Amino acid sequence: MKIAVLGTGGGARAHIARLAGLGHEVFVGTRDPQATLARTEPDMMGNPPFGTWLDGHPGVTLLTFGEAAAAADEVVINGIDGRSAVAALAAVSGSLAGKTLIDYAVPYVYNPDLEHPWPTPWGVMPKMEPCDTDSLGEQIQRALPQTKVVKSFVTQEQETVVDPKAVGGGAHTMFVAGEHADAKQHAVDLLTAYGWEDVLDLGPLVSARGMEMYATLHSAIGFALGFGTHFGIKVVR
Repeated sequence: MKIAVLGTGGGARAHIARLAGLGHEVFVGTRDPQATLARTEPDMMGNPPFGTWLDGHPGVTLLTFGEAAAAADEVVINGIDGRSAVAALAAVSGSLAGKTLIDYAVPYVYNPDLEHPWPTPWGVMPKMEPCDTDSLGEQIQRALPQTKVVKSFVTQEQETVVDPKAVGGGAHTMFVAGEHADAKQHAVDLLTAYGWEDVLDLGPLVSARGMEMYATLHSAIGFALGFGTHFGIKVVR
């Protein structure tokens, strides 16, 4: 299958490599391919330049966001930064029409000016916006009414999403939410191919609010376990 991954950060790279390893033809979207390939410094998370990384993954094609989305058969994975996602996706809405968009972005606002900041190993904990009464997943769906948006992948590091058995032998739970049953099935099928055995459908896309807000608790657990420790959560029923 031809699958597009929008974004070139660490999470996107995890999906790109795993999808290629599963035999899919992978198209990667970025704002400006030439600028992306010209970078020589690590990104803000310390990942090596994408061009260097891409050299080790032959067969992966780097295109613009719109070109990559248009090249996908049915499934597009959104790895664009949460603050930029709606505008970037809306700009290529025609290429996404009729397709399943699996969104794992978190609507973080970095370096916020807060009355009661939460110190973290890398600075102040980002603020989440929207929160409580809306979600990034819902905003994307409203901006792209012809696209079938599914919120998923967001409750784990993406390295764990693509290799669930690396944590606890895979005995943890992944979630999906969206308005379209066929699109959610695309997400479940992909998760199954990744190795997930417990996928819980949370229902409509409004449930994206809970998944996105969980990111703060995920961080707190990570700090308690030791920064960089990968872990999973399990719904016991």
